[in-house]
Formats: sequence, C-alpha cells, structure tokens
Amino acid sequence: MGEKGASTSTPMAVRRLSRWIRSRSMKQKVIMGAVSASILLIFLIFFVKNQMFFFVSSQLAHAAGLFILIYKLFITKTCSGLSLKTQELTAIFLILRISTYFGLFQDVHVVLDSLILGATIWVIYMIRFKLKSTYTKELDNMPLFYVLIPCAIVAIIGHPGWQGNIIWRFIFVYYMTIEAVSVLPQLRVIQNAKMVEPFTGHYVFALGVARFLACANWIIMLIDSGGALLTHIGQGNLYILVALLAEVIQTFILADFCYYYIKSVMEGQRMVRLLSPV
Repeated sequence: MGEKGASTSTPMAVRRLSRWIRSRSMKQKVIMGAVSASILLIFLIFFVKNQMFFFVSSQLAHAAGLFILIYKLFITKTCSGLSLKTQELTAIFLILRISTYFGLFQDVHVVLDSLILGATIWVIYMIRFKLKSTYTKELDNMPLFYVLIPCAIVAIIGHPGWQGNIIWRFIFVYYMTIEAVSVLPQLRVIQNAKMVEPFTGHYVFALGVARFLACANWIIMLIDSGGALLTHIGQGNLYILVALLAEVIQTFILADFCYYYIKSVMEGQRMVRLLSPV
C-alpha cells in the first residue's frame, strides 16, 4: 500500500526516465553512470575554485548521514540494519586523523572531525547498550581484523618516507586506508539482509555523496598540480598513490549501492531492494 501510494505520487516524467534506465543493459548503465559522474566532476572543476569546499561538503554529507542515524535511533528505538563495526571503524579512523592534524597539519579541520567523532561515539553507545536487543549481530559478521591488519600492511608499504615524524606519517596512511574500506561491514549487513530500510539507506547514500566529493577533491588536486603529484609518486612517495587509490576505492564500493538507492527513490519505493551483491 505504502509503495503503491508513493509510486502514484511520483511525477510521470520521473517514472518514464526510471523505466527507460531500467530497460538499458548493464554495460549501458555503467557507461551512463561514468558519463554522469564525469560531467559533474567537470562542472565542479570549472565552477568551484576553493578546494576547502570539497572537504567541508564531504564532512557535511557525512554529518547529515549521522544525523539521520541519530534521528532513527531516537524515533524508531531500534538499530536493526546498522553495522556496529562500521561505526567502530569510523571512530578509529577519525581518532587517527585528528591525531595527525596535531602531529602534521595543525588544521582547523579538527573541529569538524571532532563533531562527527562525537556523534559516531554516541551511535556506538546506543547500539552497544541502549538498543542492544535490536542489534542484528548475526548479520554484522565481518571481523574487524579483516580490515585493520591489511590496512596496516598497506600503510607500511605506502608510508610517505621515514624522515621525521615517522609515527605520524604511518598513521596518516593508515587512517586513509581504514576510511577507504570502513563501510564494508555496513554493506555486508545490507547484502545479508537483501533489503535496506529507509533511514539506513539515507545514511549509506550520504556516505556515497561524501566519498564522491572527497574523490573529486583529489582528482582536482591532481589536475591543478599539472602532474607534479604523479612525479612525486615516481620519486618514491607512494602515499600519494595510496591516497588516490583509497578515494577511488571508497567511491567505487559505494557506487553500486547508490545506483540501487536512486533507482528505488525514482520508483517511489520506501525500501531499497538489492538485486545483486554490493
């Protein structure tokens, strides 16, 4: 009843566009998605001159997703469908990133990250204690060491040189690699459930938007440098390559889910249904 009513309220043009997209082959859908992302990236390159925009926008998108989770926990009094492990990985990489701000950058970005960290810790507290009975632990079955140990190996290999501030430089690469795959446990929960309730869907989509903006920031930095960043990679600064790959991996991991999310919204469905693994 709810889905049918939502569908009838969807504009006819949107429904026709949705049907046309669904009728395309997977190859055509991938090409259309890549072209759309490229057009949006070109638009950002030409019209956004301040790179601070991308960092702030990415953080705001992440914060918006967290506020949706907080609203869900307050209103529905359930944490079903949420991954505690993704929240814990998020807290870990935020703590590490904040520590590098003091150790390397001393940047005001620490304020935004601290606010997001505080909200993340609150979500962890609610899942672990207040709403523990509604936590679907059997679906959240990806061990944390599957993420933390490989990320540590990557950070050792891709460290930005061993001259000065060795620990901070290792942490710098470590948190980037953790951030790149921190959403995997949440996607594992979604894949196991085969269906995503609205609040969780909004949250993961917000993460996808945040990752796209962060990835766009790195690509624009690469373009603005005139190839200088690639030259640094050739000189042994592998951390730049790790950072670029991390952003691309994050965006790629979330792209499939975002496709199904947009598809469900265009069809007027409240629940996101996955027809293939994310």
